[in-house]
Amino acid sequence: MEAVSRTTTEQKRGRASFFDGGLLQLIGWSMIGTLATIISLGFLYPWSLCLIYGWRINHTVIDGRRLRFSGTGLGLFGNWIKWWALTIITLGIYSFWLRIKLEDWKVSHTHFTN
Repeated sequence: MEAVSRTTTEQKRGRASFFDGGLLQLIGWSMIGTLATIISLGFLYPWSLCLIYGWRINHTVIDGRRLRFSGTGLGLFGNWIKWWALTIITLGIYSFWLRIKLEDWKVSHTHFTN
């Protein structure tokens, strides 16, 4: 409900693009993601990444159109394993492409809701 009222307030101010997430929400989601990653010895990192990135994207409006993130930790996990295997096999050379591949994956799962 808070996001809807903020959206209405921002649109009334004439801002077509804005972010309506709050600091406490970001801290909470970041703590949950970090704890899950530490407890799982890194296996839940893709889930954590999707959790935080999804929160950021789902609270973003561009030109009056809200963004939505459809990626899941399970969907990223397979790619994550493949990318790390390629990094190990190539003695670290593939790590230069890892960030680009991750960014491409995130963007391919980001859509407008309206």
